[in-house]
Amino acid sequence: MKPGLRVALLGCGVVGTEVVRLLREQAEDLAARIGAPLEVAGIAVRRPDRPREGVDPELLTTDAHALVTRDDVDIVVEVIGGIEPARTLMLEAMKSGKSVITANKALLAEDGATLFAAAREYGADLYYEASVAGAIPLLRPLRESLVGDHVHRVLGIVNGTTNYVLDQMDTYGAGFNDALEEAQSLGYAEADPTADVEGFDAAAKAAILAQLAFHTPVTAADVHREGITEVSAADVAGAKGMDCVVKLLAICERVPSEDGRNGRGVSVRVYPAMIPRSHPLASVREAYNAVFVEAESAGSLMFYGAGAGGAPTASAILGDLVAVARNVAGGTPGPVEVTYAKLPVLPMGETVTRYYIQLDVTDEAGVLATVAEEFARHGVSIQAVRQVGLGEEAQLVVVTHRAPDAALSATVEGLRGLDIVREVASVMRVEGEE
Repeated sequence: MKPGLRVALLGCGVVGTEVVRLLREQAEDLAARIGAPLEVAGIAVRRPDRPREGVDPELLTTDAHALVTRDDVDIVVEVIGGIEPARTLMLEAMKSGKSVITANKALLAEDGATLFAAAREYGADLYYEASVAGAIPLLRPLRESLVGDHVHRVLGIVNGTTNYVLDQMDTYGAGFNDALEEAQSLGYAEADPTADVEGFDAAAKAAILAQLAFHTPVTAADVHREGITEVSAADVAGAKGMDCVVKLLAICERVPSEDGRNGRGVSVRVYPAMIPRSHPLASVREAYNAVFVEAESAGSLMFYGAGAGGAPTASAILGDLVAVARNVAGGTPGPVEVTYAKLPVLPMGETVTRYYIQLDVTDEAGVLATVAEEFARHGVSIQAVRQVGLGEEAQLVVVTHRAPDAALSATVEGLRGLDIVREVASVMRVEGEE
């Protein structure tokens, strides 16, 4: 067996503690799989006096910079999160000849290009399976297994907190606030759930997925983002009336050019949408994640599993650690991201989608004709329309055919200005087959 490899760990919270536990409990198996033993060289933390079960206090240090540049460290695992000091520490590690493993979706989505460039320049590995969808093996298939294919679309549920909340609203009729409180009590949501419920977490993951799938630079700022805080009981009930369910979706698409070859751009967006209950994503319950990948030759692939939590995330990190350790032991670096395509990220207004629109309308003759005229004025075709209730309780439910989002949005604004429309009670996009 080859000489041991030494690992530096940045951060030792829930995930970091699980990584240390797995390294200790699976030491013999990991050594056999790699061909060399793994040893924790040190753990950088901010508060070394804090008790950490199963962690040797002598390994703890507050000097993260000194740890990542030590000559006896081979691999650095970063689980502190955030932008700084994580970015500086990872760059210093690669500059010092270390390979890096990270779960830092926020940093990868904001400035992944800098990290990838450093990995290329210094011949280091940069692996980050744990940054998207927890334990689900998703990024490596995109990065390696499907690299010879042409990916058209990535569609999925990538945030367990929002999926739990929406599932509670759909299955049990819970209100948004009650469902969110339940998610927090179970540990699925943070005390401040903003990153989850406003879609920031999903948007960061969508940027990483799009960059890998389409070999083009995408950052979180490029992603159209809408959260679930405005999803109401009326939206959920409307979805049920259409035999649909509401899910927060991350959607990454290659938009074809007129010649149908390389594509004229990519669309990357996160928003709540109705999907048919017959769609496999509709059955994804509680805090689970699932992602569809549609490729030219491979067809449709679905990845499903636990998308968050200490143990699932640590599992993904250990998978990366084995792969990187094999590369280090063999003296051969792994794949490095290339963004040769450099396709533009198209604005949301150009995205083609469908709308569900519920209108409170006055009880008078000609209402339907007036509404239909407003749709026609913006070039939006109606797929289905039905009336719910009578008299003062009358509502119109309209589902459109696919159209540019800008035209659909303009239609909604036009409807709000009609005298016969008392209120636009619900607006939601509809994904899936027409």
